[in-house]
Amino acid sequence: MLLRYIILMAIMVNVSFQRIFSPQDALKCGSDRQFQTHFKPQLKQLSSEVRQIIEHIISPTNAGATYESLAYFVDKFGPRMAGTKQLEDSIDFMLDWLKKDGHDNVHGENVTIPKWNRGTEWAMMVKPRVKNLSILGLGYSVGTNGKTLEAPIMVVKSFDELDRRANEVKGKIVVYNFDFVSYGISVRYRSKGASHAAKYGAIAALIRSVTPFSINSPHTGTNSYDVNVTKIPAVSITVEDAQLFQRFTDRKEEVIVRLYSENNLEKEKAISRNTVSEIIGSKYPNQVVLVSGHLDSWDVGQGAMDDGGGAFISWRALSVVKQLGLKPKRTLRSVLWTAEEFGLIGAYEYARRHKNEMKDFVLAMESDIGTFAPVGITYSGTNLTSQCVIHEIMKMMAPINATRLSISTEGSDTEAFAENGVPITSLDTANEKYFYFHHSQGDTMTVENRDDLDKCLALWTSVSYALAALDLPIPW
Repeated sequence: MLLRYIILMAIMVNVSFQRIFSPQDALKCGSDRQFQTHFKPQLKQLSSEVRQIIEHIISPTNAGATYESLAYFVDKFGPRMAGTKQLEDSIDFMLDWLKKDGHDNVHGENVTIPKWNRGTEWAMMVKPRVKNLSILGLGYSVGTNGKTLEAPIMVVKSFDELDRRANEVKGKIVVYNFDFVSYGISVRYRSKGASHAAKYGAIAALIRSVTPFSINSPHTGTNSYDVNVTKIPAVSITVEDAQLFQRFTDRKEEVIVRLYSENNLEKEKAISRNTVSEIIGSKYPNQVVLVSGHLDSWDVGQGAMDDGGGAFISWRALSVVKQLGLKPKRTLRSVLWTAEEFGLIGAYEYARRHKNEMKDFVLAMESDIGTFAPVGITYSGTNLTSQCVIHEIMKMMAPINATRLSISTEGSDTEAFAENGVPITSLDTANEKYFYFHHSQGDTMTVENRDDLDKCLALWTSVSYALAALDLPIPW
């Protein structure tokens, strides 16, 4: 499960997998009989309701409401790592909130999850001078077994360099100072770096944070151990310290580091919950349009960007539909996933439990790449008629300048649905700075913008409602 998650995350953030729905594609819609006959007239009728949704959200009366709600939530609970009381308390709070907001069928669905703990951890350079290091142990990493490790470091820029210098590794702490290319390419050092170093006899791995920009802050994330390879501590260090180590070693100066960590994975599992609510469809209640984000986060920052914003625009989309008295024909369902950061665990458990219902899902929508200024959405479906339908809906997003449709298979939690044949959609935003804050202390409400959140909510509500309100489901 964890390896699959790492691969999916690499795909999700590699924009080369996307293809913009072009004007040439749009021309084909003119000759698509099913689109022209069945869907376009309905969409024209729905355009007034979509306009009503957008105007309601960005009106002076309601502007900033999503920001204020999210701020209240993340300020109250802070980071919400899977397996912690903070997450479970926040789920209880959210369930009560959804009921008060008038959602239907509000409930939690239990999910068995691993319980990894971040204990006391510290590191320092003791030669050629003394310097405290800012670190974050990686998820699933072991600790130092009650000992303080002290050893010379060995800096490498790639797995290839490590392989070439394998005979130098034994007894050392390996430092990965890779050049950041993209998250999808560079994340492999975080996920597999410890095991790659351990097979040559390293006693720990210090991995440069996977980010294109740093202000001396480490970024955490998951680590995955290979089978039959000794588990050694896997720790994220700052870009600045990785480069410092590189400069020292380039000058042929020996660097010695001390490392202590009480991080551990408990033998006993924990129970968490996916948070579910609905607006039951008036005509086709068994057909579902899903909107989602994940409620858990890492244990640093506030989890506002990753993925508080995505979770909040998902459940608030249903609230807006309720407030406006709109009646979708299909069920609008919001699911706020648990344990996404530990390997998409909540989403895959949901898909397993609801496997027999997958044929009735029209679309699975997910927001987990930041709620910055929206530019549009991505869509995985290959059917031209369905692409034309969504393209037509996106044209209605002109008031918020978010009309782009990209054909893409990107997704993380929704991959559990894609594997069952359900088309998936991701919010597409101007998220160039997403990895500046990702999995770090910098993921706070300061990253969020009131107007951008309103626009994201307007898009998310409009698309999900329009697809739930059509007479016919879009074809797969």
